[in-house]
Amino acid sequence: MDVASGDERGTTERVLTLLGLLQQRQVWTGPELAERLGVTPRTVRRDVERLRTLGYPVHASQGVGGGYQLGPGQDLPPLLLDDEEAIATVVSLLAGAGGAVAGAGDAALRALTKLDRVLPTRLRHEVRALSGSVESFGGGRTPVDPEVLMTLARACRDEVEAGFDYPSGSEVRRRRVEPYRLVASDRRWYLLAYDLDRDDWRSFRVDRMTDVSARTWRFRPRAAPDAATYVQEGVTSRVYPHQARFLVHASADTVRAQIPASAAVVRRRGSELCEVLSGAASLDFVLMHVLLLGHDFEVLDPLELGRRCRTLAERLLSAGATISPVPDVEEL
Repeated sequence: MDVASGDERGTTERVLTLLGLLQQRQVWTGPELAERLGVTPRTVRRDVERLRTLGYPVHASQGVGGGYQLGPGQDLPPLLLDDEEAIATVVSLLAGAGGAVAGAGDAALRALTKLDRVLPTRLRHEVRALSGSVESFGGGRTPVDPEVLMTLARACRDEVEAGFDYPSGSEVRRRRVEPYRLVASDRRWYLLAYDLDRDDWRSFRVDRMTDVSARTWRFRPRAAPDAATYVQEGVTSRVYPHQARFLVHASADTVRAQIPASAAVVRRRGSELCEVLSGAASLDFVLMHVLLLGHDFEVLDPLELGRRCRTLAERLLSAGATISPVPDVEEL
């Protein structure tokens, strides 16, 4: 049994080494691979078949310039990375997690949490050192500490409590939360979490957090709201003293292209209608922005905004009536 186990381990290690070689260079000949692996060409052919059964599309071609080549497949198989490649990948993902490309931040952070499971301890300090040299320009999200993002992402993944200091009015208070999801808007990163001291769901701006830590106490996940919707509604309306809903006579795609996701929630209401939910310190401010979209619209609520529309309409008509009409060219 021990000998068989040893043989099996040797075969597995050799096949993984073969996969690493195929990922390094476009084409290898059979004799080249046999020499690198210290086996016969026949063993190389067997190992190539083992890779194929695992889903790796290894192509073989004859003649001058021919050999074994790892091609693209329908599914994405695991990649083998050496230390330098792993470090470069993690640092690039850390930069992408805070980048300006729409949608890239979420995907980069998901990939980071997967790599975090398998990244050797010996590489972690190098990743931290190199991530400090990564910067971006040209807009994008408010910068956040990559280590904070990773700490929160791990806490979400492992379902463990987290703590951080967070401003509340003129004070900074310690918050204890059960983290659920990290959400990236077009401007900032947010954490949706269950606030243990307030016994309710809350969203927090990651760039405002300090002294972030994850605890070892695990929790049982609660029934949670949709993370992206909850955070967006909070950012665009709940944080303001006044909220308003409009029915806009244009498609949701058209209006979303006109309004940043951090400014309003746009819900589809058929092919040529959509509902816009937004908030501000003044209802006039919300009304002005919807008016400037250039589409017909109706006020759904609040009722006082409907009355405000009529008042402003009368004022605008009155202002326009005092202007003398421009004479026709013929009259000149």
